[in-house]
Amino acid sequence: MAPCMFLFALIPPVAWIVILIATGDIPSFVFHFFGLIGFIIPLWGSVFIWRMDVEAPRDEPIRFNRVRRKVYVYRFHHDGLRPFSRTAWGVRTEVYDWDDLRAEACSVYGPMGSGGLIETVTLAVVKPGTHHVIDRFHFAHEIQQGEMYWAMAQLFMQQGPQALPTFPRPPRDWNNEGVNFNLARRLAPKVRWPAEIDLESRTAP
Repeated sequence: MAPCMFLFALIPPVAWIVILIATGDIPSFVFHFFGLIGFIIPLWGSVFIWRMDVEAPRDEPIRFNRVRRKVYVYRFHHDGLRPFSRTAWGVRTEVYDWDDLRAEACSVYGPMGSGGLIETVTLAVVKPGTHHVIDRFHFAHEIQQGEMYWAMAQLFMQQGPQALPTFPRPPRDWNNEGVNFNLARRLAPKVRWPAEIDLESRTAP
């Protein structure tokens, strides 16, 4: 989204040069119009990039509660078309039934120079008793990683924590990791679950 905005920002000066070459003069209304567009588009893109850097949380964790058979998702929402909006941006916690989740893998070639393979795994939320998808959220960046995470989630929800492998290292805690040399990470808000959701996701009914 951000690169597209910068490309659009190049349109006014290019059009300005074309008019100048073609006519030898620039009408006042054209000067003011393209001057305004040349100001608004970079401002629009700058606000979007700034908010993505400073408002996106340090992590977007997912909690699985085996006893309640619920999945708790900490999601950051943003809207490139409304970079000044307060309601379209921000963290929202959502709760889904485990039985309504389906893993989906996607692999596409994106516009990355000579071409690049983009892989992602999302979890689809289906309407109970149907295959109609009503929501999706990100799960993993690579298909192989997503398959591994999804297999561990299934093991945990079906058999409990004793079925999981023993991990040599403790899980990463983005909130407490040192980010002294990363300005974006330092500005990013820490993960803070709402008190009710935090208690519910950690306890049994």
